[in-house]
Amino acid sequence: MSERKNDEFITYELQEFKLFEPLFNWARKKSLWIVAFCTGCGGIEMPPLATARYDFERFGIMPNPAPRMGDLFLITGYVTPKTLKRIIITYEMMQDPKYVMIHGSCPINGGVYWDSYNVVKQFDKYLPVDVAIAGCMPRPEAVMDGIMEIMRKIEDGTADGWKRYRENYEYYRKNQDELFGEGWREKDARRWLAWI
Repeated sequence: MSERKNDEFITYELQEFKLFEPLFNWARKKSLWIVAFCTGCGGIEMPPLATARYDFERFGIMPNPAPRMGDLFLITGYVTPKTLKRIIITYEMMQDPKYVMIHGSCPINGGVYWDSYNVVKQFDKYLPVDVAIAGCMPRPEAVMDGIMEIMRKIEDGTADGWKRYRENYEYYRKNQDELFGEGWREKDARRWLAWI
């Protein structure tokens, strides 16, 4: 009998907790910490966002090099398979909820390197993407607009890439293994253990 009361109490508590979800989403939207993986020319578009003209800190956005405390993962430029391994490991180190924004044509479709053997053409096959900004290279206005879009999605509850990654983990894992080979995580883990 007491177990049933506990279950009812927990169910009631979870329902009450959901009432605060809009408040939590509003707070998440207003305190984004960016982990930027500047893999190419897209990194040069990031410093202007911190200057007086755009000043992304007024929106609660702050660059942060530590993936364990980051919310927004920015991939800015072309991605090679060697770099993609580090991106995946860094993404998996981040706490939920986490959001991914790619900008530039390169992570979307290879960009100017579309015929290169060593550039990942479709980033969203390996990790879920919440917002993609096209362009070669998108100007700071476009990057700021993309950040505002991800903030709108967070408030609406539609920025759910982290949930999709959990629900479709086998799909993403299969694509990662096809690119890197079976057991790539275990091989790379030996190198990463000191840092994790």
